[in-house]
Amino acid sequence: MKQAANKSLRKLANLRRQHKDLINLMPLQTGGILTDAAKEALKEFGDGYSVCDFCLGSLCDITNPPVRDFVHELLPQFLGCEVATITHGAREAKFIVMHSLAQPGNSIIVDGNRHYTTIVAAERAGLNVVEVPHSGYPEFRIDVNDYIPLIEKHNPKLILLTYPDGNYGNLPDATKLGKITQEYGIPYILNGAYAVGRMPIKMSDVGADFIIGSGHKSMASAGPCGVLGMKKKWEEIVLRKAKAYSNKEVELLGCTLRGVPLITLMASFPYVKERVNHWDEQVAKTQWFSGELEKLGFKQLGEKPHRHDLLHFEAPMLYDISKRVRERGYFFYKELKDRGIWGPQPGMTKAFKVSTFAANKEQLVFVVNSFKAILSKYS
Repeated sequence: MKQAANKSLRKLANLRRQHKDLINLMPLQTGGILTDAAKEALKEFGDGYSVCDFCLGSLCDITNPPVRDFVHELLPQFLGCEVATITHGAREAKFIVMHSLAQPGNSIIVDGNRHYTTIVAAERAGLNVVEVPHSGYPEFRIDVNDYIPLIEKHNPKLILLTYPDGNYGNLPDATKLGKITQEYGIPYILNGAYAVGRMPIKMSDVGADFIIGSGHKSMASAGPCGVLGMKKKWEEIVLRKAKAYSNKEVELLGCTLRGVPLITLMASFPYVKERVNHWDEQVAKTQWFSGELEKLGFKQLGEKPHRHDLLHFEAPMLYDISKRVRERGYFFYKELKDRGIWGPQPGMTKAFKVSTFAANKEQLVFVVNSFKAILSKYS
């Protein structure tokens, strides 16, 4: 037993990533790669609660480091909202809103491409979930007009739209849904975990009541962390203070991000604020890459022409290869790693997801040529 424990301790003392310095196509990571400024801030504030050295009781009002300026001024401007706060992640932000605005037994309506955490958050809050169906294979589109009959039937307390979804990278008409929800007077949550920090998006432009972002997925931050923006009319409900502690929000359990996730989010923010202005270049790069892979026989699922860097491909030729090689489904992961590429989940060959966000055009050309070489090798 002691020998096994010592072996485990040695593993902990030598933690290394296997995929460091590879061309990164992993959708969960490409928008969260730290800037140099964030890496420096990480080292500076990595000790425990160091962000809270000068806290007077309210995390979002800390002035050294300038958390107050970030949360109360810069973040609302960026999100296009009136009030903002920070959370442990997008899932926590969804739960906070659901738990504040709805009661157990109430219904909410969400899109059929929603993230699993939307369902888990609703279950934790005791809510009934009604899903707007997508169009099915191969595009899986969400038509926001399909919310209307469900609104009239179920009288929901909240509406949620995933923009884009994490499976196909589809971008439904969020602005049109905003008009629908305003007409019916129902609070509207825009889950922009893969949008905020990658592409231009403002809550005020789409007519939402809440906007949610993910720092570790899309804002060049260490994780987990999230951002939550809202209309001011919801502030006293969602960010209500505890009866016994007048500077502590009940839904946030007093404080949320107290270390590296927050400081890296702040350090990367000037870069993130600028990079969303180059979204057209990202989309062009994505569409080129998708077209090149389809020439090789891969089939892109989701909307076409695609308007987001997250891509989902069917790969029947890779699946056929996996059935006759010793490594089975892991052969594809091994071949890519040998060529300096990290992205598709190990063991997945029938279908896989990638993101072009962090790779430049030259790197994507290399990736396409690598796919060609792999198919040729096993043909």
